[in-house]
Amino acid sequence: MEPVLEALALRLDAVLGPDRVITDPVRLRTYECDGLTTHRSTPGIVVLPDTAGQIAEIVRACAEAGVPYVARGSGTGLSGGALPRADGVLIVTSRMQRILEIDIPGQRAVVEPGVINLDVTRAVRPYGYYFAPDPSSQQICSVGGNVAENSGGAHCLKYGFTAHHVLGCEVVTPDGELVELAADGPGYDLLGVFVGAEGTLGITTKITVRLTRVPETVQTLLAAFESIEAGGTAVSAIIGAGVVPAAIEMMDALAIEAAEAAVHCEYPPGAGAVLIVELDGPDAEVAAQFAEVERLCRDAGAFEIRIAADDAERALIWRGRKSAFAAVGRISPAYLVQDGVIPRTVLPQVLARIDALSAESGVRVANVFHAGDGNLHPLVLFDDSEPGAAERAEEVSGAILDLCIEHGGSITGEHGVGVDKSRYMPRMFTDTDLDTMQMVRCGFDPAGLCNPGKVFPTPRLCGEVPGVRKGPHPYEGKADIF
Repeated sequence: MEPVLEALALRLDAVLGPDRVITDPVRLRTYECDGLTTHRSTPGIVVLPDTAGQIAEIVRACAEAGVPYVARGSGTGLSGGALPRADGVLIVTSRMQRILEIDIPGQRAVVEPGVINLDVTRAVRPYGYYFAPDPSSQQICSVGGNVAENSGGAHCLKYGFTAHHVLGCEVVTPDGELVELAADGPGYDLLGVFVGAEGTLGITTKITVRLTRVPETVQTLLAAFESIEAGGTAVSAIIGAGVVPAAIEMMDALAIEAAEAAVHCEYPPGAGAVLIVELDGPDAEVAAQFAEVERLCRDAGAFEIRIAADDAERALIWRGRKSAFAAVGRISPAYLVQDGVIPRTVLPQVLARIDALSAESGVRVANVFHAGDGNLHPLVLFDDSEPGAAERAEEVSGAILDLCIEHGGSITGEHGVGVDKSRYMPRMFTDTDLDTMQMVRCGFDPAGLCNPGKVFPTPRLCGEVPGVRKGPHPYEGKADIF
């Protein structure tokens, strides 16, 4: 270990106690990646704080030593956003799992960053409320991580992303100060800047979340189609009819095969695609819209429609979709999870192009996506024991993102940029755009120590004048900073 890290470890021991400061090389490897395993880096030091005050002291110690640091929750991220630094400190918030306050009249709860997403709903469900953001990993992902990535989920079509359900955050700034950011405060919307910043502007230590009332009625339908194009037609027809489902999800044949092997969801055999549509709200409204959705699915060519009779059948329908990412491991030794966004109107064309890319390259692609808002999650399958297979999969994955940009979409909908997609940022934004974003970052973190190396492909030194860059890059030879 480098002398600067040795000295810092001793200082952190004094703050946390030696049992909360990990420097053993074997134990450190536990934290070398998040859910995206294609990027790995063993952290120099791991710390396990359980209070906001401790995090503030850790950050101040890192700032004074000039050591970079990264915050990590449950480690379920899929863009390498919590990838640690070999020359830095990984601040793990998983011990901070207290629900501090439940305010039902105010329809809000106050939680620590390590609280598991679904545990918020479990705590408030007896009062008739729930926490709306529902990523597929909601049984294990943390609310702090949801804030960092602005996580969505299957029901974000109607209920929005994490940003729509966060009312305030207590934050440790990059200089170690504890501050409050509120949605209803005067001046600039700093909370809006912070949510979704991927941990590059500070570390959240307390979150005030909005609670949503449980709807009067929930109805769930599964429709099976011979082709994914037919399913796409049904999606367009449903949205075009003015229906706003709580969720509308689609899986193709390969994703169905994987889910069937993993969780035996018993989707209709022979389906080229299945569509899951869920409506919620007042009884009369749901009944009327549900009949319309069923009709539109049949008109688009659905050969089988199943309607959940109760919560158990509804859970079975969702089981296959919720397990899809992990289930792909049943049919492929390795895979890449992509996260692009396209306008809903071009869904059939883009899916056809993805099919063509797969056929031309010989790389299989399983499609799972939030059909209602055009958020694609192509799973690019490959055998990592085969020479060159990973590189071919990366090429197909990148080509899919190019397709999204070409059709007016985005390189990420909810997984974030992290390290995995930072190289694609110049394809979507101009140099001026990127400089402007980085000036905002520099306003929060002028030393460049807070989760460095994420989001931007060529980070610039704070204080550097934006414009045409000539000669060596300003970070050349400055590995201790980025």
